Amino acid sequence: MNENDLSSDIDDLPDDIDELRREIDRMDAVILAAIQRRSAVSKKIGAARMAAGGPRLVHSREVKVLERFSDLGPEGHTLAMLLLRLGRGPLGGGAASPSAG
Repeated sequence: MNENDLSSDIDDLPDDIDELRREIDRMDAVILAAIQRRSAVSKKIGAARMAAGGPRLVHSREVKVLERFSDLGPEGHTLAMLLLRLGRGPLGGGAASPSAG
């Protein structure tokens, strides 16, 4: 199996609990790496936007991110908000990085 295989077909997975847990651990590593990269890219976009005199936040962009995660239900909204927060940093005062989505 490819390390980055994101196939949703779980019928090919074994029934062994230890192997299934290894699959979850593998997926966690893929998700963590993707979140770290997403956050870094988002911060870079935010820095470029701020340097060009743009707004800290682009509301329409954040709405699109929230909509993308709506398939997961209320938890999807929470997850999207966390991803946006990771990409922009805290909003209250200081040198917070703006959201890039």
